[in-house]
Amino acid sequence: VQLQASGGGLVQAGGSLRLSCAASGRSFSNYAVGWFRQAPGKERSFVGFMSRSGGSLNYADSVKGRFTISRDNAKNTVYLQMNRLKPEDTAVYYCAARQWDGTITARTRNQNYDYWGQGTQVTVSS
Repeated sequence: VQLQASGGGLVQAGGSLRLSCAASGRSFSNYAVGWFRQAPGKERSFVGFMSRSGGSLNYADSVKGRFTISRDNAKNTVYLQMNRLKPEDTAVYYCAARQWDGTITARTRNQNYDYWGQGTQVTVSS
């Protein structure tokens, strides 16, 4: 499956953005999806996860209550809705996919994903 992330941009603190992760090649409904981000000079870190069924969601503590993952299987797309953005949310955001759900710990590790999108830049100004 090929992934295409989009929707990034420049937004003021307190604003919102919705990122999209569109899949091609196969039905996205068979894949669990993770979102990660990488700020300049930092390692890639876990943001959130949605299971294959959509029934299990996990979020990093830093985004819990502000970010929401959803999916539209008809459009083969997963979304990351980001509200109340903060300057520390500035990063390149990546979506990733795999064909298994796994433990909560496994979901947070980027090496456990088989497919990656190219990343989309999110910049939050103060």
